[in-house]
Amino acid sequence: MPMKCLAVLLAMLGLTTGVTAASFLTPAALDLPALLPPPPAAGSPAERVELDQVLAAQAARTPVQAARCVQIENETIWLFGSEVLGAWFTEANLPKTAAFFAAVREDFIPVNRAAKALHPRKRPPFADPRIKPCVEFADTGAYPSGHGIQSSLWAGLLGEIIPDKAGGFQLRAATTRNFKFLAGVHYPSDLAAGQAVGEALARELLRNPAVRKIIAELRAEASPHLRPANN
Repeated sequence: MPMKCLAVLLAMLGLTTGVTAASFLTPAALDLPALLPPPPAAGSPAERVELDQVLAAQAARTPVQAARCVQIENETIWLFGSEVLGAWFTEANLPKTAAFFAAVREDFIPVNRAAKALHPRKRPPFADPRIKPCVEFADTGAYPSGHGIQSSLWAGLLGEIIPDKAGGFQLRAATTRNFKFLAGVHYPSDLAAGQAVGEALARELLRNPAVRKIIAELRAEASPHLRPANN
């Protein structure tokens, strides 16, 4: 899957870069220990503060917000981007963009797994049974937030493709973090750590000459949709 996806993408863009088809990154591209200090220890006063924050957010959560939490839980690059750019941001309109973000996901997945393995942390409901998430969740690592990594990665890359909307993508990534916290499945520090890793991952990808060349192609693909409509 990873090799086929990236090979198809490079063929679509007419690139012969010498980049391996399996990944845009080298295995040790990110210094995860430097990016991820240990989270508050289980049972510590710092963790208690965070649990109280989660409980307070839960008490204030409305049904409308709970529904939004479910939407964010299942968000795709198309939901993420269209809420900044509009309804034209679809896979059908942007096949090269779709192929690129599918390939990028093959770098996100191992980074996400390695980051969570560094400091295993239980999710808030396992620390305090009063916490009742409004989304489905599993007993997987909370720190850092995978959605936090992914949304910040998307924001960084989309901000390069469409620079005029870079600030909007950053705000949209903050929306993802906010609703993951409101859902009750992450501590605030999980989300801050996810943001740090996602932004670092985006920066590292953008150092890759193959990625820079693809970004230029994706700007051209998006450009017709960004032109003002004729009156």
